[in-house]
Amino acid sequence: MSESMPVTCLRQAAGAAVVALAFLLSLAACDRGPKSGHGFTLPEGDAAKGEAAFVRFECTDCHSIAGREDLRQGVEPIMTVPLGGETPRIQTYGKLVTAIINPSHKISQKYLDTPVAENGVSKMRNYNDVMTVSELID
Repeated sequence: MSESMPVTCLRQAAGAAVVALAFLLSLAACDRGPKSGHGFTLPEGDAAKGEAAFVRFECTDCHSIAGREDLRQGVEPIMTVPLGGETPRIQTYGKLVTAIINPSHKISQKYLDTPVAENGVSKMRNYNDVMTVSELID
């Protein structure tokens, strides 16, 4: 038996351990507990009604819609977010709803030292008692 045999076995064992660890971590990421968003879906909304709600709730005070400068209400927005359609930042309905009903849940690092948040808490108004589910969907 050559001396390189134990080294090869060690490398194979280390490789297998890395694969097993990656697999276990991926299982942890698939949380399906009672607080997970698994299975949560929204029905189709109405973009025109969503736009009206966006303006009515004065979301344009802090947000703008790409290509819709006409919706601004005299205030230069802090950030730009697309209204409806595809967005690269929010990948699930659960994340979208969470961003609106619990904006302090996860604030992007790039906004921590801006007027968007103070001491890790979002300055976004709380709409939970005034926005209907239909308005949220739209």
